[in-house]
Amino acid sequence: MQFTGKTVEEAKELGLKELGITEEQAQITVIEQPTKGLFGILKGKAVLEIEKKQNREQETVEFVQAIIDAMDIKATATLTSSAPKTVITLNTEDSSSVIGYRGEVLDAIQTLAGACLNIGEKEYKKVVVDCENYRDRREETLIKLAHKLEEKATEMKREVILEPMSPFERRIIHTALADSQTVTTRSDGKEPNRYVVIVPNDKDEFSKPYNAGRNNQDRRKTERGGKRDKDRRHGRGDKRTSSPSTEKRKSTISFGTYLGNSLKNK
Repeated sequence: MQFTGKTVEEAKELGLKELGITEEQAQITVIEQPTKGLFGILKGKAVLEIEKKQNREQETVEFVQAIIDAMDIKATATLTSSAPKTVITLNTEDSSSVIGYRGEVLDAIQTLAGACLNIGEKEYKKVVVDCENYRDRREETLIKLAHKLEEKATEMKREVILEPMSPFERRIIHTALADSQTVTTRSDGKEPNRYVVIVPNDKDEFSKPYNAGRNNQDRRKTERGGKRDKDRRHGRGDKRTSSPSTEKRKSTISFGTYLGNSLKNK
């Protein structure tokens, strides 16, 4: 909106009052200002365009909503806190599609939301995207896991390797065991397969690390293998029958035996 006054200050004061905002909340553009004439007398008028600044938090919420809409997920993004960190909650009846495996979908949306809120800003503001209080529940689970594996590493005197986790989850493990009297922690590997290692203070140097994440990995492989077997039984999947080359090798070996005997006899 445009506002007019004898001076820039007068036009600004008029505009801020009418819009009901402070100067910090306003985007002010000077379109025209009076000039000094003879004896310093002002000529003309001041014309300002004053608009309320867009709320960055609300812009971020709208950005997140656009993301989940593009994913064809029926969910609503709501700003539930703006201080000391921005918390955006996703409300949906299909939480699994929003959260993803181990929060992967939430983490991806949260990364994009953080970029949206902080782009062009001098001070970084933390953004959390949550659904059904998943963040707190996951943190509680990881803290319990950290202390359980702390006891295991101490008892076995072996390093314990956890499965790959996001930076957010690794930080929870490190923080949970930061004051431990029996173990220390470190992160190894490269993203996205970076993982936490729990190291006992009295580690047996000749012992191999215990891979605590292997059971889950083996279980997933077993499930995938079982599915493939099921697909084969039902005529689906990759039908790995004997290939021509395999059949050729088999027949060659068998025939060669008889051929060899016949040549010997000659």
